[in-house]
Amino acid sequence: MTGHSMIFELNADDEARRAETATIREHLAKRIEEYLGDDTERMTSLPGLSFAKVKKPTPPGSYLYEPCISMIIRGRKRVRLGTTTYIYNESRFLLTAVNLPTVTEVLDASPDAPYVSLLMRLDLQTARQVMADVDSNGIASGPVTGVAMATGPATLELFDAVDRLISLTDKPQDLAHVGPLIQREIIYRILVSSAGLRFRETIIAGTQSQRTAKAIVWLRDNYMHPFRIEDLAAIANMGVSTLHHHFRAMTSMSPLQYQKHLRLHEARRILLTEAVDAATAAIRVGYESATQFNREYKRSFGAPPMRDISQCLAIGEKTN
Repeated sequence: MTGHSMIFELNADDEARRAETATIREHLAKRIEEYLGDDTERMTSLPGLSFAKVKKPTPPGSYLYEPCISMIIRGRKRVRLGTTTYIYNESRFLLTAVNLPTVTEVLDASPDAPYVSLLMRLDLQTARQVMADVDSNGIASGPVTGVAMATGPATLELFDAVDRLISLTDKPQDLAHVGPLIQREIIYRILVSSAGLRFRETIIAGTQSQRTAKAIVWLRDNYMHPFRIEDLAAIANMGVSTLHHHFRAMTSMSPLQYQKHLRLHEARRILLTEAVDAATAAIRVGYESATQFNREYKRSFGAPPMRDISQCLAIGEKTN
């Protein structure tokens, strides 16, 4: 993948699956829209589950995905991770196995047919427990290649589980007892899908993917500090060249590029939500040179910091 762009688009099978799930999706879209009301985004009473609604296409915006599954109930979206681009709609889910800085945009949305989606954070400990209980026979298998992000088929069974989960959001007692069981079912369906290969590797102790994920988590938590690649390799219990290879395979970028993207995404979030100038945001995320920050920010987001933020605020940009 190094140096090459790759685009994952929809096919005829996706369209057939989209038609099969049309009825349940329309039901889900109405329930989510009612739950959101005038809000465009809201966390639910179930930890890790959130809904979003957009009434018009959005420009490219920065978004840091955590380990999660994202499902479109209505609409279409483009997600760019490094040189890899995913274009997906209601027929596919997006699975993210580690924290990944991306650029996302909603492609299809209108006041009459808003884009509606849900995002469920994946609890890695629960995923490990589910994996331990799963019989490996019949699970999709093959070599683990590509980044730690993939799209998989959004089947009728998966939407049915999501429907049952959402039905619990206004039933606190049922939610507390039944919610975790349905979440386990959803995780199971993700793990055994063709998209679950990298995720399974990421949660199995001792694999190269799991070791690399430890380095990714460390960088996520310490992105504002300088680091030595040798120290990062030690955290992952890998050699430097081995870490470089697997890190790029999982994130589509080098450790230094990953750190830079984390810094820029956090700086953009700060500028959008707090009354600070670009120089202050740059210092807070770890930059020593405001000039370098401005240059790299413009390269990533297409405009200098304050102009970009003004444009974002003018159009009311959301980042998920």
